[in-house]
This record gives sequence, C-alpha cells and structure tokens, in this order.
Amino acid sequence: MRQKPRLAVVDDDESVRESLPDLLREFGYHVEAFDSAKDYLESPYLDITDLLLLDIAMPGMTGPELARELTRLGKSIATIFITANRDIPSVDSLLGAVPVLMKPFGDDELRDAIESSLSTSSRPGSDRS
Repeated sequence: MRQKPRLAVVDDDESVRESLPDLLREFGYHVEAFDSAKDYLESPYLDITDLLLLDIAMPGMTGPELARELTRLGKSIATIFITANRDIPSVDSLLGAVPVLMKPFGDDELRDAIESSLSTSSRPGSDRS
C-alpha cells in the first residue's frame, strides 16, 4: 500500500466537506471531498481511492446506492458510512458489515475505523494499483 492512503469524503453537508478533510490530513491521509455521488463517480479520484467516507442520506444518489454502483463497476474500495440520522431502520441489514459512524463521532473513533478498514482492505490480493 502507498505510504499515504488516499481517502475520499462524499457528503452533501458543506461543513463536513470542509472540516473532515482537514482532520484526515492531520492524521496523515491525502483527502479529496465531493458534494455528491455523481461528482465522485465522474472524478479521476475514483480510480485511486483507498477508502471512501460516505454519507448515507444524500440527494440524488444515496450512499448505499453509490456503494452498489461501485460494486457494479467492479471497484473494490473500503467504505465507511457516516450519518447523522439515528432513525435509519436496520442499518446493519441495509449495509451489511460495512462500518457506520454516527455523527458526531470522535477523532479516535474515526481514526480506529479508518485504520481497521484500510488494514482489512490491504490484504494480499486486494491491491488495486
């Protein structure tokens, strides 16, 4: 895996797109932020993303819909869902074993989820370079 993993934040909330990348850069990651699933899918960053931090509820294409589209496209990108909506019914059945962070989440909780997801996705044979 590259020295500095590349993370993408896809969230329609401007405050998240401004603050979360700054924190992730402090953690040592390269980060790009997108305000919609469509913008992310159309970006060249799609092909180099190591981990996706993805809002569940967005206008247009939702986070789970984007995850399904990535699978359909043959992209295997580690994903962590983020949401402020605590009323989402059966998140586990909706998203399977994908980590879900409830906003607001702590720095340590975020870092642990990212490190765990990156280490799982960097198993031998999962390198997409």
